[in-house]
Amino acid sequence: MKFFYLTWSNLKRKKFRTLLTLLSIVVAFVLFGFLSAIKQALSGGVTIAGANRLIVRHKVSIIQLLPISYQARMARIPGVSLVTHQTWFGGIYQDPKNFFMQNPVVPEEFLEMYPEMILPPEQKQAWLQTRTGAIVGRKTAERFHWKIGDKVPIQSSIWAQTDGSRLWTFDIVGIFDGREKNTDTTALFLRYDYFDEVRRPGFGKGLIGWYSIRIKDPAQAAEVAKAVDAEFENSSAETKSEPEGAFVQAWVNQIGDIALITASILGAVFFTILLVTGNTMSQAVRERTGEMGVLKAIGFTNGQVLGMVLLESCLLAVLGGVLGLGLAWLMTSRGDPTGGLLPLFFFPTRDLLLGLGLSLALGLVTGFFPALQAMRLRVADALRRI
Repeated sequence: MKFFYLTWSNLKRKKFRTLLTLLSIVVAFVLFGFLSAIKQALSGGVTIAGANRLIVRHKVSIIQLLPISYQARMARIPGVSLVTHQTWFGGIYQDPKNFFMQNPVVPEEFLEMYPEMILPPEQKQAWLQTRTGAIVGRKTAERFHWKIGDKVPIQSSIWAQTDGSRLWTFDIVGIFDGREKNTDTTALFLRYDYFDEVRRPGFGKGLIGWYSIRIKDPAQAAEVAKAVDAEFENSSAETKSEPEGAFVQAWVNQIGDIALITASILGAVFFTILLVTGNTMSQAVRERTGEMGVLKAIGFTNGQVLGMVLLESCLLAVLGGVLGLGLAWLMTSRGDPTGGLLPLFFFPTRDLLLGLGLSLALGLVTGFFPALQAMRLRVADALRRI
């Protein structure tokens, strides 16, 4: 590091060229940060899915409903420790763009099934005592400035009430937080008993959307899933059971292979930046061929010259990477830019560290060949070019 000042001075020789190269690197890493946040938003639920939970849905499609009578039969299957259910409500708040998930659930069963959702005991008790009560995630409560005690009207696109109205009003009795940072806190959960009582007769009465099953031993997930599906084989509503992670992944795959899409975009971007930065370093070394010869003539070793060029390349790449990752972190820390479609939108720490590693690798790769050329440079040949 004793040659840092000399290296920094070399970067300032062609300020405009260095600035353009630096900005290119910054843009690449800002894009890296945003794509990482989007990937996290779309597939983050897969990583937090419970290894001991199965999802049981209709074999044909998730939009087909299942009888609520299946719950007792599932609970008797060996290896099953808990069963609960959810149903898609499909409502909007005030404006169609205000989209977020709302599901009717059985409160005690649901909270036991999903311990990653933290609800204060007094709010849980209020939910159990209020038939029209609902709990909502912290992000959605902050988004709409809801507080406990508010009455929230939700217009359902699917379910009508006994009087034909699709406008449902719920009392906010609790606001839950996530145990982990990537726990989704955008949903609203209402009571199934109230929902089933008030919804229009003949339209889904006694039916639910899907079941969640907790199994005693995650290693037996496949066996339990087969046993559940065998229990309802040849019935009017056959089932498909799968691990919760696979269920979430199926939703994500409707958009596409997110990992492949982001990898392809980032691969193209970083390949271009590799060429740009490599060309900048090669040109910088060629312009200083005479100076390299002078340095070697006054006693600088080949290794020191090699190190100086690599340090210059790494300094440029890491500086651009840090600035780009910092900007990406600041932008993504503001939360979901779509207003609710990407509930887990944030820049994961693992990707931030990966970005730092990529910036260092970028510096080493782009500086290697120019540094090797400078190391092999003969003093006599270099001095002739002065």
